[in-house]
Amino acid sequence: MDGNNRSNVANLPPGFRFHPTDEELIIHYLNQKVFPSSNHHLTFSIIADVNIYKFNPWELPDKALFGENEWFFFSPRERKYPNGTRPNRAAASGYWKATGTDKPIIASVGSQCLGMKKSLVFYEGRPPKGVKTDWMMIEYRLLDDCFVSQRPKGSMQLDDWVLCRVSHKGKSPLAGGYLQGQEMAIQITIGINEYDHQLPTMDQMVGLESEELDEKVFQEGSPEYPPTPIDTSVREVLKSIERVLSVGALDELVMASSSNDGV
Repeated sequence: MDGNNRSNVANLPPGFRFHPTDEELIIHYLNQKVFPSSNHHLTFSIIADVNIYKFNPWELPDKALFGENEWFFFSPRERKYPNGTRPNRAAASGYWKATGTDKPIIASVGSQCLGMKKSLVFYEGRPPKGVKTDWMMIEYRLLDDCFVSQRPKGSMQLDDWVLCRVSHKGKSPLAGGYLQGQEMAIQITIGINEYDHQLPTMDQMVGLESEELDEKVFQEGSPEYPPTPIDTSVREVLKSIERVLSVGALDELVMASSSNDGV
């Protein structure tokens, strides 16, 4: 990454946030990237030039100039077939798959169509057996009639630049990149799969029972614990814990019955 661009971003004022609208991304960033003009120049670079299709999406945040929960890139696009207009969506260990049709970006004043955007999701593996991930992207492009093609016949280059807005729906800077409940769900799922008959220790069970009680109190509500929505991932964790504890309780009853019979 260009050291000057990194320096420019580092000099941004405290509290700076980059939350552009679709219209702003098209007019002030993508359009100026494709058609630079001397009378419209930003004082700093905020969007990196990266061919996103050469990387996995989880590698992209480190290549961005700026970003917290989403990251922006100018990226070229290549054709999937020499004589077609379909873009090649293959990327590193997987591929990007569109979730719908292109949507027009309409100017806030008037009815002019400024460009198009498309939503995509990243899948690991190869189609049609790819595994869906939580990585998402919105791809912005200018209208096709903005360009006069000067590329040689058979060129695989489809667009010099599109603007990509990459995000991860589970990202959280407060919990090492993932929500705490999601980390717990991953750990418990792995534990149950690898050790189907291994029960938690008593200390662990006491803590888990308290969490179940907390969930019940929050669901039913009380003056001390007013009703509060529980994150879906945390709820799944609690259900997994409940299943584990149910197996443990059944084993204890069987052991107690066997002891009484022996007496």
